[in-house]
Amino acid sequence: MADMSMYSEPLFPFMKMHGLGNDFVVVDARSNRLEITPALARGIAHRQFGVGFDQLALIEQGKGDAHLTFYNADGSTSAACGNATRCIARHLMQESGKTDLHLTTDRGDLFACDVGNGLTSVNMGQPQLDWRDIPLREETDTLELPIEGAPTATGMGNPHCTFFVEDADLIPLSEFGPRYEHHPLYPQRTNVQVAHLVGPNHIRMRVWERGVGVTLASGSSSCATAVAAARRGLTGRKVQIDLDGGTLWIDWRDDGVWMTGPTMHVFTGSFTAAFLESL
Repeated sequence: MADMSMYSEPLFPFMKMHGLGNDFVVVDARSNRLEITPALARGIAHRQFGVGFDQLALIEQGKGDAHLTFYNADGSTSAACGNATRCIARHLMQESGKTDLHLTTDRGDLFACDVGNGLTSVNMGQPQLDWRDIPLREETDTLELPIEGAPTATGMGNPHCTFFVEDADLIPLSEFGPRYEHHPLYPQRTNVQVAHLVGPNHIRMRVWERGVGVTLASGSSSCATAVAAARRGLTGRKVQIDLDGGTLWIDWRDDGVWMTGPTMHVFTGSFTAAFLESL
């Protein structure tokens, strides 16, 4: 008979979720408090020695239905994570029976709703278009930055740099992304997108996330790219964006940038005390 004593140590629950392959470890800290350090986040993020994630998210008590805090795979923090927000919103709606939620993040107040057919929509707030708010290191035209390729800068609670190219699939993103993530114009680094038009109000986009690397999808990057395309007159304010992991629909309305797409709760598991202590 197997020795079951190894399973008697305390366990700490978490959920694994993804939005279009943009994957997350989600910890419900409303009842189980877990102090996240950069080392702990990096350890959990490791895809061989940990669980693996693009972002880690904490659900905490807030003035609305919940407060969300986000960590990147390198242990740094992010004020916004659109796909994680949608995933958690879906979980909280199923938990509470609500179809509309008021969430808070370091980005500010976000509102989410169930739009049917398994799709969840979240208002990511108004984009930040002034160079100070994105932020950039110095005053410059955010529509066309003084960088080769004339990318557009946008803030969505985190900084973005969007390049419109002939064919996004031909860009060697693992080389291209880090080159611009650390561009001196961005004092807090930046997410990097490459995008091209597929048709009217239809964009193909790929993304390099700061502190993470190449990801299959990014919600805030999709919002930033939609805003950049509309500002440049390439599309209207309501677009379809095809990412490596699937499709999101972005609608830049008067009350903010709404992002809609599917989510998936893959499994619920538990960290062992031994694993957490090792980090």
